[in-house]
Amino acid sequence: MNKDDFYYLGRVLKTHGNKGQVMVHLDVDDPEVYHNLESVYLDLRGERIPFFIAGIELKHNRKAVVKFQDFDTIEDAESLQGLEIYLPVASLPVLKGNQFYYHEIKGYQVVDLNHGPIGVIHDILELPHQSLFQIQFGEKEILIPIVDEIIHKVDRRKKLLMIEAPAGLIEIYL
Repeated sequence: MNKDDFYYLGRVLKTHGNKGQVMVHLDVDDPEVYHNLESVYLDLRGERIPFFIAGIELKHNRKAVVKFQDFDTIEDAESLQGLEIYLPVASLPVLKGNQFYYHEIKGYQVVDLNHGPIGVIHDILELPHQSLFQIQFGEKEILIPIVDEIIHKVDRRKKLLMIEAPAGLIEIYL
């Protein structure tokens, strides 16, 4: 598996207690989905290594206390501090309708209902208050906010995203 086969789940924040547990931040919308994880991949010097979970307890604010198998002391747990946590992309549930994962729509053609084809999604910019489609239109870049109200259709078969950008937004870039 290469790095593109994984998605970022979160990060080990600190130790928790003295029996090898760690506090984890889950960078997800719905932490409840992850309450039964059996394993995760930790990033050790650029390599994704599987770690098996002996127990997980969800807390508030997208945090969880995790006990990894064979990590039984605070010293064991300290070695995990700061490590990023990943899961295989293949483990994500399939989304339907106009829902999508950011990684899956890179390369999609974007068509605005008023302006026609406006380019290809080059990347997703995740800013603190708003995520944006970064669309490549020839030599120009167009940034469109990712909000449900402007997304009209996601066509996975044709790799096409139909939107209706706010009035005047596209003209700024063209």
